[in-house]
Amino acid sequence: MMKEKILFTWSGGKDSALALQALLRTQKYDVVALLTTFSSEFDRVSMHGVRRTLLEQQADSLGFPLQKIFLEKDTSYDEYGKKMQQTLETYKQRGVTSVAFGDIFLEDIRKYREENLKKMGMNAVFPLWKKDTQQVSRQFIAEGFKAVVTCVDSQVLDKSFVGVLYDDSFLNRLPSTVDPCGENGEFHTFVFDGPIFSKPLRFLKGDIVLRDNRFYYIDVLTQ
Repeated sequence: MMKEKILFTWSGGKDSALALQALLRTQKYDVVALLTTFSSEFDRVSMHGVRRTLLEQQADSLGFPLQKIFLEKDTSYDEYGKKMQQTLETYKQRGVTSVAFGDIFLEDIRKYREENLKKMGMNAVFPLWKKDTQQVSRQFIAEGFKAVVTCVDSQVLDKSFVGVLYDDSFLNRLPSTVDPCGENGEFHTFVFDGPIFSKPLRFLKGDIVLRDNRFYYIDVLTQ
């Protein structure tokens, strides 16, 4: 059976990794590339704060090309939309009909993605949609994935939560008000090993900094 060509939006974090694994397990899709947006100013994944070089190493270990979109500091939604549309159009011309996302329960984000893709005659796929985030978080660990917490929102978590492994200990420490997958933006992660990786990524932990007087980031360095 002919597999459907799909583009996968890749953040480098745990939900992306688990969603990609779920997508591959269906054996229905041919993942043409991983799509990631980077800050032009910092050369990092926008919210996760992870360096581009590490995302390139992830893509290499996963065995997929990495399609990069660079955004300026004050890029408007319209400008972002145009850049994304231009990129997607090139893939549509190559036979890509769908785009996959790691979102779990944010209805407004799903609606935004679906409406924008519909305008282009493309479909949105959500492999983890409406799964219980408690189960998703434990599944990620049970499956053998490994990740480090790269960013936390200081309004909901203190500095001690950044730079640690995303493991049972981390989950057990989380306040009950914080989603275990960080689906509301409470924290972000960088995946460095797992069953869909051909080899683990080696890295070093750098300095922890506070940005925008709110978010703690740890600098993850290539080793």
